[in-house]
Amino acid sequence: MDRLRCLQIFTEVARCGSFARAAMQLSVSRATVTKHVAWLESSMGAQLLKRSSKQVALTEAGARVLETGRDLLERYEAIEGEVRDVVHLPRGAIRVGTPPSFGAYHLMRLISQFTQRYPDIEVTVVHDDGRSDLVTEALDLSIRIAPSLEDASYVAQSLMKSPQVVVASPAYLKRHGRPATAADLVRHNCLVHIVKSSAGVWKFTSDPPQEVHVRGTVRSNLGDAIKQAALLGAGISLHPYYMVSEELRAGTLEALLPGWVPEELDIYVVFSTRRNMPTRVRHLLEFLKEWSRHPPDWALHAAAAKPRPRGKEFRKMSSPGKVRD
Repeated sequence: MDRLRCLQIFTEVARCGSFARAAMQLSVSRATVTKHVAWLESSMGAQLLKRSSKQVALTEAGARVLETGRDLLERYEAIEGEVRDVVHLPRGAIRVGTPPSFGAYHLMRLISQFTQRYPDIEVTVVHDDGRSDLVTEALDLSIRIAPSLEDASYVAQSLMKSPQVVVASPAYLKRHGRPATAADLVRHNCLVHIVKSSAGVWKFTSDPPQEVHVRGTVRSNLGDAIKQAALLGAGISLHPYYMVSEELRAGTLEALLPGWVPEELDIYVVFSTRRNMPTRVRHLLEFLKEWSRHPPDWALHAAAAKPRPRGKEFRKMSSPGKVRD
């Protein structure tokens, strides 16, 4: 029996707290998982997991094996990666977290380009709204999109900025009129993203800065759901420019409040540690940094595309943008 494989499977069972979930994550049968864990327990001469009908928990011996085993697997992967790099392109599996909308609109395009360059690397992209624990979810990297990051336990590198824009459909504006100032939003039906702003506060960085408490009939933790509601004429919404740039060009949504600049968001790539980072992950990190050196159109002066209102000073955004959804 492959001892390293047994240790890998045991580690996954401990992380998932379930034989069935571990089997699903590893794409093997539950029987295979059970067989490998049983062999490891036999070879160690100790019970490593307490099993019940509802959950799996570590014994004292299991906790010791897990702690040492993780370090052993990381060191083996580092050695394997270094050796492969001498004679091969990088290979192996990477798990990347991303906010759903950014993943669908932009990250998948980047991952497709990356895997064409490195065909022996398999990338799994999973949902992360910014609250996932990288170690628990076994994420090598994650994209976090926010005004700032509060969790100092991760290493974070800023990739770029993304401006935001307040939008509504022509149908909504025809029925309810167009807000002239940010303060006018309190009299409109605003669609609230409950992860980005659970309290319904929209911030504007124009001079002077302003916060507006908005309310509306639709709230969601899905940016695409909020955008769809806006397209249907349900109300006014706030989005990263990258998410609605196509609709703005097509005229199905219109940009509002040209004299008020919504708070920008930063796109970060975060990871748990630089120590023993597998070569394949390092390649993806460098690929993302390379992408960030050539910001796409949606990250560059989105406000410059808005009309200058008469009688009002229009303040352009003076730096490339940051994102979150």
